[in-house]
Amino acid sequence: LSGLDPAQPYFQDTPLEVRLDKSDAEFVDIIHTDSAPTIPYLGFGMPTAIGHLDFYPNGGKQMPGCGKNPVSQIVDLDGIWEGTRDFVACNHLRSYKYYSDSIIYPDGFLGYSCASYDVFDTETCFPCPRDGCPNMGHFADKFKGKIKNDFLKLYLNTGEARDFPLWRYKVTVTLSGRSKLKGYVNIALYGSGGNTRQHQIIKGTLKPDNTYINFIDAEVNVGTVTKVKFLWNNDRLNPTFPKLGAATITVQSGQNG
Repeated sequence: LSGLDPAQPYFQDTPLEVRLDKSDAEFVDIIHTDSAPTIPYLGFGMPTAIGHLDFYPNGGKQMPGCGKNPVSQIVDLDGIWEGTRDFVACNHLRSYKYYSDSIIYPDGFLGYSCASYDVFDTETCFPCPRDGCPNMGHFADKFKGKIKNDFLKLYLNTGEARDFPLWRYKVTVTLSGRSKLKGYVNIALYGSGGNTRQHQIIKGTLKPDNTYINFIDAEVNVGTVTKVKFLWNNDRLNPTFPKLGAATITVQSGQNG
């Protein structure tokens, strides 16, 4: 039984027989997309973990792409009716859009077991453990026999619009050069499964011999990495024309470590 952002108003903190609960089926998976408090944020969804697997994409409260201006939302590619609904309840309705995308991408929407969304952005919950990570959506039940905890809270990021799945990679870069400078570093991954766009992994002071670690949520499962494109730029005009390079770049897939 899959709960697509189960309702918060009238159901939050009610007895088990009133609301959706993991005793309602052999396997219950939940997608939380609108779990901010109803007052004052108008969150329609329940924040409580109530299933065998509870997925909190993007933290479960505010979905990417739902903050765009009302005009672009209502005159939507999917038509005025869907655009109007999305304007009123965009976060709430993301749950079924993620679910339908998950049917098309059986290897997408990996949920990482984590204490919170803030911790998800650290190295603590990366990569997937030996048993793997469950897939949010249609293929969540593949994980049925591997659940050891009472409640499993899972976190992941998604795209702003279709197609929604993103694949997580950890990128470690050691810089080389002669002098430190202010600027940013972008990385693009090339692999057997496709290539990514440029992702910014460092911004601020760039110091040679320093090692920087960041995560990329890539819009494609690159498969086996064959090439990494490294690009840097300084924020302001520098008459000394500094040079900067990468001594090493390590890419780790969250899916298989």
